[in-house]
Amino acid sequence: MEPKRNHPLFGGAFSITLPPGALDVSDFRPVPDNQEVFCHRGTEQSLIVELLELQAHVQGEAAARYHFEALGGVQGSGDEQVEAVQPLSLQNLSLRACRDAWVLCGRQRMAKENEVNEKDVMLHLALFRLPQYGTDLLLTFNEPT
Repeated sequence: MEPKRNHPLFGGAFSITLPPGALDVSDFRPVPDNQEVFCHRGTEQSLIVELLELQAHVQGEAAARYHFEALGGVQGSGDEQVEAVQPLSLQNLSLRACRDAWVLCGRQRMAKENEVNEKDVMLHLALFRLPQYGTDLLLTFNEPT
């Protein structure tokens, strides 16, 4: 079995521990500069790490819902359902600069890039708010059902 490995993000600004079988999507297609995207070679699961502009007009749980709905808009999803939203304890985070953190689980219908057929996808979203840097750090795990 392939061991877990640390992978630098955004030019080494920080890193992530990836599970066995994770592939860097930028090795086979263009990925925007504000994203790091990984997929699993044996499943259609993916992990997206995004640095986004801080959405200061929404706070708390509403911020997590805002980003979930924005993902649906980008993907063209017409069918979205939030199943759970919870705050994360900042004490348990190694990201000490984080001022507010939320997890959201929900379902959307979406198509993969360059595909027409939509699939039901369970999204597990973690939002880490970094207002001192004007940034929302968004981790999205896509799990097709």
